[in-house]
Amino acid sequence: MPDTPNAASATAVLVEGFNRTPDLVQRALDGLSEEDLTRRVDPDANTIAWLVWHTARMQDGQVTRAEHSLGRGEGEQVWTAKGFAGRFNLPVGDREVGYGMDSDQVAAIVAPAELLTAYHRAVNDHTVEFLDGLDAADYDRVVDEHWDPPVTLLARLVSIEQDAVQHLGQAAYVRGVLQRT
Repeated sequence: MPDTPNAASATAVLVEGFNRTPDLVQRALDGLSEEDLTRRVDPDANTIAWLVWHTARMQDGQVTRAEHSLGRGEGEQVWTAKGFAGRFNLPVGDREVGYGMDSDQVAAIVAPAELLTAYHRAVNDHTVEFLDGLDAADYDRVVDEHWDPPVTLLARLVSIEQDAVQHLGQAAYVRGVLQRT
C-alpha cells in the first residue's frame, strides 16, 4: 500500500470534497416547504429532511470522535455545542444520528430548510477547521479499532465525505421524483 500523501495534499483534497457538500444541500432544499421536505416517495422512504439531517449528524458525530481520538477538541458535537439540538427540538436523544431508525422515527425528523442548511454548514465549517489542523502523521493514526483492519483517520474521513455525497445525492433524487409527481 502506498504511503499516505503529504498532509497538505490530503487536506486540500478533503477540504475540496467537503466544501462541495453545502452546495449539494442548498440544491436539495432550495425553495422547498417543510411539507415538501417530509413527503415520501413511498410510505417508508427516507425524506429529504431526514437525509440532510442524517448526513450532518453522521458527519458531526464521526468527525468529533476522530478529533477526540487524536486528543483534540472537547469531544462535544456541533449539535449540542452550538445549540442545534434545542433549535431542532426533535424527539430524539442528543447522540442520535439516524442510523437504524424505523419509518416512524424518520417521519419525526421535521425541520425547515433554513435550519437544516445552518446545521449542515456549521458541521462542515467544524470539519474544515479540523482538517486544517492535521499533519501527515495524523492521517495514519488509527481512530477505530472495531474493524479489521483498524480504520485510519484518512480512511474515516474519506468514508464520511463519500457517505455525505451519497445521501445528498439521494436527497436530490427524492426532490426530483417529488417534483415530477
